[in-house]
Amino acid sequence: MSGHKNIILVTGGSRSGKSEWAESLATNSNKQVIYVATATLDPTDQEWQARILKHQQRRPTNWQTVTENKNLGLVIKQAASSQCLLIDSLGTWVANFLDLETNAWQKITDRLLDSLNNTQGTIILVGEETGWGIVPAYKSGRIFRDRLGHLTRQIGTRADTTYLVVGGHALNLSVLGTPLGIDP
Repeated sequence: MSGHKNIILVTGGSRSGKSEWAESLATNSNKQVIYVATATLDPTDQEWQARILKHQQRRPTNWQTVTENKNLGLVIKQAASSQCLLIDSLGTWVANFLDLETNAWQKITDRLLDSLNNTQGTIILVGEETGWGIVPAYKSGRIFRDRLGHLTRQIGTRADTTYLVVGGHALNLSVLGTPLGIDP
């Protein structure tokens, strides 16, 4: 592993403030911030466009924005020690791969996790907590929930700091919690 890495995971429920918290961490990194958007703009979905616009308007104008909805591992590997990548969000990224079989999905997550282990930059990842509700009645919903939950746990075990944002409050789980390790 690189001696210069700094991996931060920010997780929480919908509308909890996790993106705003991640943005404040990026600002305070005193590094060149590159916002990595995992969503694809759909011009036919006005509500989705409004959400994306709200995020864009919050960001400082000196931040670079990169849209990468597939190959996050490559973007992370290329990060320099002078850069802070803010990746928002893991849930949107996972949704881009729901059609993949389990083995293909595993290869993609292995590449992502490998890139986190070998990055020189500061990497802040925003991920949604989806497993706090009911088990979805449809297969794609269960696949999404399980894949995102497992990926979030794997990243959390590699992260230098993990935050849980709930009700507009950020809790540093790295200080408050005990790591469980990676589940099989």
